[in-house]
Amino acid sequence: MIADKRPFLASLFQAAVLAADPYDAIVRHLPPKPKGRTVVIGAGKAAAKMAAAFEKAWDGPFEGLVVDRHGPIEVCRHTRILQAAHPVPDLAGLQAAQALMDHVHGLCEDDLVVALISGGGSALLPAPPQGFQLSDEIRLNEALLASGAPISAMNVLRKHFSRIKGGRLAALAHPAKVVTLIVSDVPGDHPALVASGPTVPDASDAEEAMGLIRDYRIDLPQRVIDAIGRERAPDPSDPVFERNEVHVIASARVSLLAAADKARQSGADILILSDAIEGEAKDIGRMHAALAREFALSSKPFAKPLVLLSGGETTVTIGNSGPGKGGRNSEFLLSAALDLQGLAQVTGLAADTDGIDGSENNAGAFCDGTTADRIRAAGGDGRSFLAGHDAWSAFDLIGDLFVTGPTGTNVNDFRAFLIT
Repeated sequence: MIADKRPFLASLFQAAVLAADPYDAIVRHLPPKPKGRTVVIGAGKAAAKMAAAFEKAWDGPFEGLVVDRHGPIEVCRHTRILQAAHPVPDLAGLQAAQALMDHVHGLCEDDLVVALISGGGSALLPAPPQGFQLSDEIRLNEALLASGAPISAMNVLRKHFSRIKGGRLAALAHPAKVVTLIVSDVPGDHPALVASGPTVPDASDAEEAMGLIRDYRIDLPQRVIDAIGRERAPDPSDPVFERNEVHVIASARVSLLAAADKARQSGADILILSDAIEGEAKDIGRMHAALAREFALSSKPFAKPLVLLSGGETTVTIGNSGPGKGGRNSEFLLSAALDLQGLAQVTGLAADTDGIDGSENNAGAFCDGTTADRIRAAGGDGRSFLAGHDAWSAFDLIGDLFVTGPTGTNVNDFRAFLIT
């Protein structure tokens, strides 16, 4: 019997985060030392932690520059760390993107570039095409975030409106060899989609990008749409990339397996639903709630206690009501909590593995069969909070936020339901 349900779920989250710690993964993927210089670059919400891990693992000189988000970060002794805004770009990000491009300038064939890439790099590296301003890329990001489009679609569009994404940073480093080490936050772990692939090109073209704008009804100025339509991103078959290597060193799948192992140690049965779940957060929340209810009220096919685990990245489509406080994990969980009302056998946790869910300082939240009633008793209404995309306020009202602080890694959403 698992008596302390919330600490148990929190321990599963910590196991997932620990499995995504970059050090061991970087050690396993260290490239051979080059004849020439070693240059380290990086971007994303795990960039500083990855850089610190590289410093510890690398036995030799190197020149390092990485970009992480504003806020507390890992301390590095030999790597310069720039900080910028996420999820909406800022001037610091524009300057940081230029600094990275300058950092790989003038390299030769004997040099090695090690690129440390993680989720969040898309917003941290604004570099709009010639003739456009930072405000244009901010408008693009705001429109993408409000559209409900999946991260894969967002990053295809971002790479078509950039001087650094879509493999362009690796192309600037040519003829040096580029070895990219990736902590993946995208469902399916496609390396070219993580941080919009600054060092990894992919085959998506302008026609595909224009189709995404149409399909997701993304509201953009016509001049931005025109630029995306005429932009030619680097081709993966271009000879400038032929010596390069790409390795996904941490992912949601690995983290979910670690959480599953941790849960088994407490005697729980495990069902991993998927590590690549996408869709509207409130809809995915209802789907998880339906599964939890079914397993809670049935004695088959799984024994209890049972833990349902899933990962991936949901989305939140902001309508006319405008955004409230919180992020996709809190919205997912509030939606699930409303459908789990009165079901005492189920306790849930949903959190972003980077430690920050959306606009506030929480990683996510807890819920159980009493959540909706407690929100109502405190003077709120769960459905009104959900309609206003204000799940943070709902969980804050009853003291059920899950706060960890930035974790220094990012393999996207972590969701766990304990059924007893």
